[in-house]
Amino acid sequence: MSEPIAGLPEPEPIRVPDEDLDDLASTLARTIAEVRQHGVLLDRLGADADPLGYEEPESTEAEPESPASVFILAMGGAEYAAELAALANWVTHVLLPTYGREISSTRPWCSHWHEHQEAVARLHGLWLAWQQLTDAEAGLTGPSTWHRDHLDHTLLQLRAPDGPFAACTTSPARGREPGQERRVGGDRHDAGGHSASEDCISQVPSSLSVRPFAPQGEGLPHP
Repeated sequence: MSEPIAGLPEPEPIRVPDEDLDDLASTLARTIAEVRQHGVLLDRLGADADPLGYEEPESTEAEPESPASVFILAMGGAEYAAELAALANWVTHVLLPTYGREISSTRPWCSHWHEHQEAVARLHGLWLAWQQLTDAEAGLTGPSTWHRDHLDHTLLQLRAPDGPFAACTTSPARGREPGQERRVGGDRHDAGGHSASEDCISQVPSSLSVRPFAPQGEGLPHP
């Protein structure tokens, strides 16, 4: 508290009449009581979420079920067939004409790739990435990313000398699951009906609703 300035009289203390003090105390007590009542009321409202007893009716509209997975190996039946047909169209009309190269023992290919589960899985993943990374929202570097991170790796795995097509030019039934080959007459056939003496380079069957792809010369077409 500051010291009084010399030469100035000290201020007199403020005195409130006793009757005013009684009124002030009474008013303060009423205010405190009202605040407490309001607090009790708020507590009751918080405990009872719906004081009027109104319940919202349950929605009768069924929420659409989202697919468990977009990956083709998680599908079955008609859904798998439709997805495989769409994939075959992309492989036949986009992938092979642009990126198909000559076939050799060190770089095999099988146009019956749809009968090789590993090939279906890898090509489907490649197609999904293509759809995402060639979209305008992927930006200008999307296609380059698709080539580097997806296309190159997938083709290296599929067309490796020891990959899923390694035996297709000699015996398509070799290296498959037991029970996936059968004998017709004296010749051995796989589940797709290909003879062991036949080259496995043929067209995708019409059951997949894909137009036949016309190769240029032997093997896959040049870009």
